Amino acid sequence: MKIKLQEDVLKDQNLAAAFNRETFKKKHTLVINVMSSPGAGKTTLLEETIKALMNEFHMAVIEGDLATDLDAERLRSLGVKTVQINTVGGCHLDARMITKTLPDFELDSIDILFIENIGNLVCPSGYDLGQDYKVVVLSVPEGNDKIPKYPVMFRRTDVTIINKIDLLPYVSFNLEEAKRNLKEINPQAQLKALSAKTGEGMEEWINWIKDAHLQCTKP
Repeated sequence: MKIKLQEDVLKDQNLAAAFNRETFKKKHTLVINVMSSPGAGKTTLLEETIKALMNEFHMAVIEGDLATDLDAERLRSLGVKTVQINTVGGCHLDARMITKTLPDFELDSIDILFIENIGNLVCPSGYDLGQDYKVVVLSVPEGNDKIPKYPVMFRRTDVTIINKIDLLPYVSFNLEEAKRNLKEINPQAQLKALSAKTGEGMEEWINWIKDAHLQCTKP
């Protein structure tokens, strides 16, 4: 019975993900699912990304948290439509949660939708939300061991962002080792090293988003 229940749950999840993906595709909305451990800098990265793109694109955010809307308020202050999902103990967002938020958006006018997932390097990796790309953020204070210790997360993502590189002189993080570890686990993944706080390396990340949006809108 437990096996049957698991199959049913996954079936519903996968159907919702397929529905979301088709909806976003019809609207030509680029969807990026951003994941990380707590404190890696997802919200700051989104703030600076939105600031850099707001003159070219209409953007929106789905903000996932266990509780509070503190991060959502930071993004709303930029004038960006942000819908909060509180999981009240759940360790990840799933596709059905995303589906429920869709009526809150005017997708015809949204070029890019960011999903800020729950801070967790385990659970979010296994759930397809219907996004175009999965992005994981790793901050240098977390250490070099995170990529090999959480291989499922880094194996299932399209882009790994190494954030807070302004702190490299002060912590024992080896960027070259991180690149080697990622290549062993996921040879196809791209790596962007940047500091959302200082702006170093942000241009490459911003250009990647612009190119991803261009690919998304092709017939």
